Amino acid sequence: MSLLEKLGIRHPIFLAPMAGVSTPELAAEVSNQGGLGSLGLGASSVESARAQILKTQELTDCPFQVNFFCHDTEELDDSIAQAWIAQFKDKFAEYGANAPTQLKCIYPSFKDNDDFLNLVLDTKPTAVSFHFGIPHPHQIQALKEAGIVTMVSATNFAEAKAIEAAGIDIIIAQGIEAGGHRGIFCTKFDASVKTSNLVKLIKQHFSLPVVAAGGIMDGQQARQMMELGAEAVQLGTAFVQCKSSNASDAYRRALLSKPLTQVSASISGRPARGIINHWHIEVDTPERLDVPAYPYTYDLAKQLYAAAAKHGDHGYGAFWAGSNVAQIREIEASDLVNQLVLEMRHSS
Repeated sequence: MSLLEKLGIRHPIFLAPMAGVSTPELAAEVSNQGGLGSLGLGASSVESARAQILKTQELTDCPFQVNFFCHDTEELDDSIAQAWIAQFKDKFAEYGANAPTQLKCIYPSFKDNDDFLNLVLDTKPTAVSFHFGIPHPHQIQALKEAGIVTMVSATNFAEAKAIEAAGIDIIIAQGIEAGGHRGIFCTKFDASVKTSNLVKLIKQHFSLPVVAAGGIMDGQQARQMMELGAEAVQLGTAFVQCKSSNASDAYRRALLSKPLTQVSASISGRPARGIINHWHIEVDTPERLDVPAYPYTYDLAKQLYAAAAKHGDHGYGAFWAGSNVAQIREIEASDLVNQLVLEMRHSS
């Protein structure tokens, strides 16, 4: 059975599941055009996630995926956290705000308990994908028994090997060009493989279907990935500008300004590619302090951005974007899917 048949979609185009940016409306628009819409639910409570899934199911009868974070929850080193907070106290004061006294774990992991698993089993979306790791064996087994397609992001050979061994259905090959958080299982190193090379590497060694993700902005780039062996492509940055996304006006303006991007762990505690701003220029210096564990670091970043934005400074925003963001087009989701399909058919 082909990947399209397995998922019940017409076109090999996935909307990347962007937590904080995805909406039921955006997911439904992509799904209704024959692609695979998505909901990034890693930053959502169980109640909010349920509401988003049910809303999407109201807006489309077509398949879509839901996505969760699957990181190993770490204990916070308080000395590292306090040193990290201290360096931003003057900056908070500059914006008339107080720095936090401690950092909170603002995002749970799918692996922490079975609350999100039970939600997925109850609402039965077509597919569920995972970032930062692989669910527990009993969770995978439950999803399989429910007939829900499973997908996990891989950034290197070892992760792809673990994904296949775990019985996951599809590998999302996330190249270094991808916007947002790197899907690395271990934060101590990142192989930083290009999307094209990662697709070739995984296809050479593993039999699972592969979806290429990272740096894909048009149909010609998508076709190139398919020619390397990818069964589908996943795009995120290209869709962030759509009116139906949850991106802020400042985020949209930044995306359309022909920006440059860089990977940084200073914003959230995990490496993520975003538009170069204060974090990359002022904080990512050779003398940078140790970064607290994810997602504790993100707690401070969000508070600092909220304070700065009130004063018109959007330079502390987490404006995630892929390396080819300068190629972004102002086009709505349904039209973008159609345009990608046309370009894929006519690219040489």
